[in-house]
Amino acid sequence: MESVTRQRLIVEAARLMAEEGVRDYQMAKRKAAHRLNLPEDKNWPTNAEIEVALKEHLQLFHQEHRQTLRALRETAVRAMELLAPFTPRLVGEVLSGALPRFPEVQLHLTADSLEDVDLFLSSHDIPHDLEERRLRYGHDRHDPVPVLRFVAGDTPLALYVFTAQTMRETPLSPVDGQPMSRASQKEVAALVAASA
Repeated sequence: MESVTRQRLIVEAARLMAEEGVRDYQMAKRKAAHRLNLPEDKNWPTNAEIEVALKEHLQLFHQEHRQTLRALRETAVRAMELLAPFTPRLVGEVLSGALPRFPEVQLHLTADSLEDVDLFLSSHDIPHDLEERRLRYGHDRHDPVPVLRFVAGDTPLALYVFTAQTMRETPLSPVDGQPMSRASQKEVAALVAASA
């Protein structure tokens, strides 16, 4: 794929994520290729290249990005305070700053069982839904992880529930295939303070 065409695909995929709420990198690349009348190609840009372009797009065309990111991180800190018994860690787009159009706060929790978190949320009168997501690990392994979802104000939250044993192995990032970055409440609070 020639460099000009590749750059057009990167820019369009990033725009689709920022403007149209496409969350999946592969889907963004496919839609971008379709819109640009390009064939699907083995040598497509990497997810990391799309993430860089997404951050650039947000800074150029979304003046509110900085405030939105700060507000999402503040929500994450408050949620992490509430969920402190489960040693929450922030992951994903709110940590990286590469926000799609409809961002969500994603937290990894450690619990003896899913029921512990379910009961905790219920005891705080937080209505929530349960789903399962498959996360990728080394050696191309995909394991199911329960996810509890709820909305705080206008912000969707996704709580990925791990046991102490499964929390030790960090899932791989869909962006670069490396272990996901995880941030503690203290680290997220520092990011908020730095953005003041």
